[in-house]
Amino acid sequence: MMLKDCDKMDYKKLGLKCGLEIHQQLDTAKLFCSCSSNLRDDKPDLLVKRKLRAVAGETGDIDVAALMEMMKNKYFVYEGYSDSTCLVEFDEEPPHPMNKEALNVALQASLMLKAKVVDEIQVMRKAVIDGSNTSGFQRTALVARNGIIETSEGKITIPTICIEEDAARKISEDPSSINWRLDRLGIPLVEIATGPEIHSPQQCKEAAEKLGMFLRSTGKAKRGIGTIRQDININIAGHPRVEVKGEQDLKLIPKIVELEAHRQKNILEITKELKERKLSKIKLEIIDLSKILSKSESKVIKSTLDKKGKILAQKLTGFSGMLGKETLPDKRFGTELSERAKVAAGVGGLFHSDEALKKYGFRDSELDEIKKALNLKYNDAFVIIADNESRARKALETVVERANLALEGGVKEVRKPNADATTSFMRPMPGAARMYPETDIPSITPDTSRIKLPELISEKAERIEEYGLGKDLAEMLSKSGKTEFFEACIGKFKTLKPAFIAEIMLTTEKNLRRNFNLDVKISDDVFEKIFDALDKGKIAKEALQDVFVDYAKKNKLDFKKYEAMSDKELEAELKRIIAESRGADMRLIISRAMSKLRGKADAKKIMEKIKELS
Repeated sequence: MMLKDCDKMDYKKLGLKCGLEIHQQLDTAKLFCSCSSNLRDDKPDLLVKRKLRAVAGETGDIDVAALMEMMKNKYFVYEGYSDSTCLVEFDEEPPHPMNKEALNVALQASLMLKAKVVDEIQVMRKAVIDGSNTSGFQRTALVARNGIIETSEGKITIPTICIEEDAARKISEDPSSINWRLDRLGIPLVEIATGPEIHSPQQCKEAAEKLGMFLRSTGKAKRGIGTIRQDININIAGHPRVEVKGEQDLKLIPKIVELEAHRQKNILEITKELKERKLSKIKLEIIDLSKILSKSESKVIKSTLDKKGKILAQKLTGFSGMLGKETLPDKRFGTELSERAKVAAGVGGLFHSDEALKKYGFRDSELDEIKKALNLKYNDAFVIIADNESRARKALETVVERANLALEGGVKEVRKPNADATTSFMRPMPGAARMYPETDIPSITPDTSRIKLPELISEKAERIEEYGLGKDLAEMLSKSGKTEFFEACIGKFKTLKPAFIAEIMLTTEKNLRRNFNLDVKISDDVFEKIFDALDKGKIAKEALQDVFVDYAKKNKLDFKKYEAMSDKELEAELKRIIAESRGADMRLIISRAMSKLRGKADAKKIMEKIKELS
């Protein structure tokens, strides 16, 4: 099935089920210390190098995802700042009591979603040893259960609402280490999980939008790229749940769901064909092809052998034609094997027998020798990996493991979203073995009696429209967090239309970036001074752009430079322009006046005065 056929899929017939996990950063101090939650781009002055290892969880088992991370054997370098990174973030001091402001936001969200707040909040530890948490675990706590939201396609349950700490920021990575910055570690996150009642790509997007709106309505949701992330759980009938982790673009959600349903359908079709071939489980039989390919013209092979690496291969009995089967647009089942090998062993990729190996420099004679060395039959396939011997062996072990899973059906796993809405393997699906109680933080008895519910953004937008704003402008303003300031301004500056005030507040910074390459943050105080000058006639609306450009360049307001003409001065100037333009068309006179007096007088007043004097 090609990409264009995705839109034609019958999701009801496929048995599509989706669930969402929304993670929203809060604009408060960190969850278990009082450090700032602002991200920094300046050079860190603290570096700590560590390794992490997986331990058994509450069930007595080591989580499979944590175990895979540990097997990568990587060092982690943690970057911090002496003036804004504390010992809690380095895991050198016990966590402080939970941030009350952040907890109150989670309680507000719970009540807005009609969820039942738990009697006691117990912080738990969730094993995470990819290095993103210095402690080797993430702290998380259940706040409420059994909420609900309405969508145009039906009700969706909210089984859990949690509060947890965000992970560190990945700055760089190489085969042996990862650099993490601690400025993001510990930022409070509200996590809202839905039930699997989402049955179409568009309903998935609608639910994500609605949950985001509830969280932004609290006034404490951070804004910008990376501040809200959506995990999408997707499966069709016969295929286990797959989690697409950390999507940030709402617009991509429908296409991600479509393509993942497409991938799962193709995986099940591959399994069906493999079962029809009555194949047995593949045995690990790694063959060293280094001598056979010692004179290969393949750049990858030559480079690996020059570095004293190995060229190893594995036969996949009965898999001929399967590795070339499409799973996603421009991706094949061979890609699924390659992604697993890259993640598990850190190899650069693999070659397989269903692709045109000649274009990679393999000669016909070499391919014949490979088939002979692997004892290939007509229906067999093979995979070749060129790398350091230990990495290549680990990669082939993973390839065999994934190929054997394909004999049974779809695979439960976590995948990362790509820019084109396809996904790539990230790690196995974690299980219950990763959770155990946090012993350094006492349980909390929540009090909801003093929680005040905020006005929903959707309700706010409808109310703001009554000031004469268009629907789009009202929605933009209600989402901006500037509603209170806007309403204060329209109450104070009576000569200015509400729509004008809203437009200036919301578009000025963007216009300065786009038209003048000036990146500046304009405070409410500056906007208020400018609106006051306009309201009192000290400057004309036509001078606004120049006033803002000057401010952006000099960080200073200069109203005197753009001071509006008095009526007497305007009349005198217009008389001179009319006299100099004697006999000219009215439109030409107006054009000359506008050009000469731009920014010194209101355009409407100029036109009215010209007509009066002509």
